[in-house]
Amino acid sequence: MALVSGFYACVNKENETRDNAIDSTLQTSATAILESKLSELNAQSGQVIVMEVQSGQIKALVGLERKDSADYQPCENFSVQQPTGLMQGVSLLAALETGKVKVSDRVNAGNGIYVCKGDTVFDHNWHRGGYGEITVKQGLASGSNIATVKTMENAFSNNAQAYFDVLSKMNYGKPDSINGILQPYRITEKNITWNCIGYGQSVSPIQVLTFYNAIANNGKMVQPQLYKDSVVIINPQIADKASIDSLKLALAYNVTDGLGQPAKSDKTTVAGKQGTIIVSTDDGNTMYAVEFCGYFPTGNPKYSVIVSINKTGLPASGGLMAGDVFKKIVNSVVFE
Repeated sequence: MALVSGFYACVNKENETRDNAIDSTLQTSATAILESKLSELNAQSGQVIVMEVQSGQIKALVGLERKDSADYQPCENFSVQQPTGLMQGVSLLAALETGKVKVSDRVNAGNGIYVCKGDTVFDHNWHRGGYGEITVKQGLASGSNIATVKTMENAFSNNAQAYFDVLSKMNYGKPDSINGILQPYRITEKNITWNCIGYGQSVSPIQVLTFYNAIANNGKMVQPQLYKDSVVIINPQIADKASIDSLKLALAYNVTDGLGQPAKSDKTTVAGKQGTIIVSTDDGNTMYAVEFCGYFPTGNPKYSVIVSINKTGLPASGGLMAGDVFKKIVNSVVFE
């Protein structure tokens, strides 16, 4: 079993007597599931984090990376930050908060190629002719970058700063620290066209999970907890209840009818979002992050989960790759 030694090594001696929140059975199961998928994909590294929705208690915290040997070793650093393909859900909530956008609105994703203020945005199916006109909800479920960018244009017009203000108000990127080991989320290049789909920022998986956990928790953002301590509230209501409810319906639709279907479990109902994004192009090798973040059961969420895997080259699919891990984690939680 891979232990999360790197995480706990940073915790003060005074914490040794506190009650650890990790579920050892789930930790073992999640480690085996992630290691199997990393081997299958020949991936570089991966993380799985399982959190209790209302308390923020971390029930499984798995990080694996391949170093010198072919074997995967426990990751010593859970504070690694990079762009995230899971930003579309965050951006949609920001747009809903303006009151100018509904998930039933229609947007034209065209032929999958969109030139916006000198930048060219592609959808993953551009070579197949794009999605054409779709609803905002369908745009989320199809992972359409263009639908997201155009939704931001409809919501924020030419006032990009208003978008960043809403992100700040919603506490996206929190917490800044867990036992002193996380780094604050930061925007590395301010450009709403790219920021709204996950580029130009540095954020860790646990910070993304904290946001999606707040969605599951009807808008209440709680601090992730390594120990069974009292609940710490970061923000009692990150967004209007109507906005949260609309996004929750879209995230559930994504799993039943969208590219999130690989995460669907026959044991319980699931809602969530998949994402695929380029994190680096070093030495001519393109590194992708394939991710899935969601919660279950949808009606009364008990757990939230993030799966984040870094792999070199194509194919790279957040739904097919990370979503499959998510489903297996869900099944191991529900019927452990």
